[in-house]
Amino acid sequence: MRILLVADLHYTLPQLDWLVGAADQFDLVVMAGDHLDISSAVSLESQTVVIARYIELLRKVGPVAVSSGNHDLTGPDSNGEQCAGWIDRVRAPGVVTDGGSMMIEDTLITVCPWWDGEHGKATVAAQLAADAELRPTNWVWVYHWPPDDSPTSWTGRGHYGDGDLSEWIRRHQPDVVLSGHVHQSPFKPAGGWADRVGDTWIFNAGRQIGPVPARVEIDLASGTAQWVSLLGVEAQDLGDAAAAERSLV
Repeated sequence: MRILLVADLHYTLPQLDWLVGAADQFDLVVMAGDHLDISSAVSLESQTVVIARYIELLRKVGPVAVSSGNHDLTGPDSNGEQCAGWIDRVRAPGVVTDGGSMMIEDTLITVCPWWDGEHGKATVAAQLAADAELRPTNWVWVYHWPPDDSPTSWTGRGHYGDGDLSEWIRRHQPDVVLSGHVHQSPFKPAGGWADRVGDTWIFNAGRQIGPVPARVEIDLASGTAQWVSLLGVEAQDLGDAAAAERSLV
């Protein structure tokens, strides 16, 4: 199974065009949050319509997993916590979004929302516990924020990760966590696009300028992953006990 991970596209339409063109090379496209650009002159409502259209184009090619990020929140839910309510509208056959899961061959994909309070946090915890009971050969999480104290959450000055995710990883030990949020991590010394915590691989594609997004390409069958960016290509063997040494200085 080949997975393409991107995140933090922030309404960059040329990067979304590229994504649609590349989708047929993969068995699953993962968009791990921050689809919207809160600084854009285009209204958030209009942005959600455009993003939904791109997701529909991707769905015609193959399965898509779409999680919300902090920039995707557009209003309160029934508990008064901020949420990306619009993302429910893109859910369709072949598209799994916040709070949902999807089986592809022997892999369970669990997609978690960006949560904004104790109720949302409890909902994610319950979602992960429920899917743990269904665990097949491979279990992949899509969660916008990387874990704390990981190279994938390094900003260049400090870690900016999610401690709750760190605890959930320790508890459930998924095979793979696909994230974003911290744009700089793969581009900084002491940062990284890949990390291993116990039996779990964590990936953060990062964000770059230009018409082509930074991305992580994962092949579960061959046990390999690679990061492709303006800096070139870096490879990772998923059979290794830790992430490969990097040459960034």
